[in-house]
Amino acid sequence: MPDFPNVLAIETAGLKGWPALETIEHLKWRARFSRGYTKRANSIQVLDAADSVNAGLRLKAMSGEYRARGLSPVFRVTPLTGPAITAALDQAGWEKFEESQVLATTLSGRQRGVAAHWQGFDVTDPDWSEEQARMAGYDLETLDTLRLMLAKIGEAGRGFLVYDQDRKPTGAALAVVVDGIGQFYNVVVDEDARRLGYGRAVMNAALNWASLNGAHHAVLQVLADNEPALMLYKSLGFIEFYEYHYRRDLS
Repeated sequence: MPDFPNVLAIETAGLKGWPALETIEHLKWRARFSRGYTKRANSIQVLDAADSVNAGLRLKAMSGEYRARGLSPVFRVTPLTGPAITAALDQAGWEKFEESQVLATTLSGRQRGVAAHWQGFDVTDPDWSEEQARMAGYDLETLDTLRLMLAKIGEAGRGFLVYDQDRKPTGAALAVVVDGIGQFYNVVVDEDARRLGYGRAVMNAALNWASLNGAHHAVLQVLADNEPALMLYKSLGFIEFYEYHYRRDLS
């Protein structure tokens, strides 16, 4: 295994790199709220496996915070989730769903070829967010939430677009660098332009930027059953580092 940052460093960087609109902290527990946009920014997670005292009561209290905001309670189970917390989730009947992988690679500083015209944008630039939202099929409310979250990222991030031969935007990605860790989000390619190399092109542009802006390692998250994405990222040098999944309260 390469000398990657540990799980705590990656998870902590992820909280900063994909900021929620609101966060409640209780010791090493974090409850994050962002109007329901993405599970990462709308779930509970724990940053220390030893912080499991009164896990059942804390789950119940934090679940109430989600319901008070009109959201369904979700828990992100990572290697930092202690067995007592997992047991409390099981006892409360929280259903497991969306098994995912965290992939990582080391950035050497060598620039990668980008086989398409591309452009980088300030994360608050609507020329990027509107195209990313169009490709992802977001409605106006979701786009508004995305923009609020992007504003919290600030200069640590950069949006990228790649274009086809007619200069139409065909792929988008977001890169964020926190504590030397490059993180990649919102990678999407137009449905009619998939499997044509645009996903690789936009990722290479984003990886180059991260490497030039202080990132020594790169991490991203992908659904465990998303074979096309896994094939792309592994061809770019990413390997599986650890797994996580979500739980939802069905009561």
